[in-house]
Amino acid sequence: MFFLNHVPSPDEREAVQKKTFTKWVNSILSRVGCRISDLYLDLRDGRMLIKLLEVLSGEHLVSYAPKPTKGRMRIHCLENVDKALQFLKEQRVHLENMGSHDIVDGNHRLILGLIWTIILRFQVN
Repeated sequence: MFFLNHVPSPDEREAVQKKTFTKWVNSILSRVGCRISDLYLDLRDGRMLIKLLEVLSGEHLVSYAPKPTKGRMRIHCLENVDKALQFLKEQRVHLENMGSHDIVDGNHRLILGLIWTIILRFQVN
């Protein structure tokens, strides 16, 4: 019996990456009793992204900027994500064509790219 090799579609690849990266993020956040359920939704307000970077780096981002904004308005989310991205830039992490609005707006490709970049910087290096 012959089987054709299944070549995953871009949507299937994205779903696998999302599931894998969500598990990785949760493995890090579990150290501080936190977790996410949806990578695209739960990073949009920036608070879990800041928490993730604090756990990985061992630094408090509040020393770089004020505490994460607790509001749910778009401007609060943009401020929080911007704090996280600014921290990454200060760590010499290259973020090509990515702004806080991309994460707040839930851009799947850029969120996956951001998590992959964080993995490379904090786990591989």
